Amino acid sequence: MTLLASINVFAQQFIPVEGIVNARDLGGYEVQGGFSVKTGKLIRAAHLADATDADIAYLESIPVALVVDFRTDMEMKGKADRDIPGAKYVHLPVDVSGSSRITDEEKTSLAGGQKFDVRDIVVYAAFNEKAQALVEAMYPTLFFNPDCQRQFASFFRMVLETEDGAVIYHCSQGKDRTGVASALLLAALGADRETIVADFDATNRVYEKDVKEYSQRVIANGGTEKELAVVKAFLGCNTENFIKALDAVEEQYGSLENYLKGPIGLSEADLETLRGRYLIETNSSNRKNQ
Repeated sequence: MTLLASINVFAQQFIPVEGIVNARDLGGYEVQGGFSVKTGKLIRAAHLADATDADIAYLESIPVALVVDFRTDMEMKGKADRDIPGAKYVHLPVDVSGSSRITDEEKTSLAGGQKFDVRDIVVYAAFNEKAQALVEAMYPTLFFNPDCQRQFASFFRMVLETEDGAVIYHCSQGKDRTGVASALLLAALGADRETIVADFDATNRVYEKDVKEYSQRVIANGGTEKELAVVKAFLGCNTENFIKALDAVEEQYGSLENYLKGPIGLSEADLETLRGRYLIETNSSNRKNQ
């Protein structure tokens, strides 16, 4: 799929919800062999804590059968997902901090003693060495850390076990962990690298206003590209670092498909099951998905 085609698909992917940020249907992306991803089956998003009653009714109508929450316990405090009637909820925490973990005490210090919120601390965090190290290591951690690999492997097992209905998966902002999960799903379905990168980078259009505003604040405090990278990673997503991580995966495993068959534990039969369930012939994609 060309970049322009991916952008056109992206414009149609937002689902009609008001209280859920960055909620997008993977449906419509073209993959190898003359197929495209079915709509209403695989939905990526930010948390569901602020979903409205109308949002919940819409998700129930799809219907959503499985909700997978990649957030850590700390991220969930005061922000528990709203229930979707008929859907199974699974908490599957993926911790990207690793050895670069920012402690609760450091977050309190960075936030000036206020309640932690990424927008409150991002200007301070931009100049914090641990935050800078976390940003640099984030995507390699998601792809290569054994704990993260185990959680993504569990995610795929849950998706494979969900034979009917839609799967909605999310983290806090629906960008990094959700972005990598989307990349792996698209790779499993046969999407090319350009499509995978385009879907990942599309998040930056969602958070563009915040990134611009807080980047200006960091610059005003003497920030350079090193500090701005923290803002982009915390409030948007760092596509350049994501591409470097993809390069590292391909260098070690040969391809994303080989990676899926390696640490993620998918078999050829698993890939065939996913493609049979979530793909439709492209020339039939204008008809109602079954």
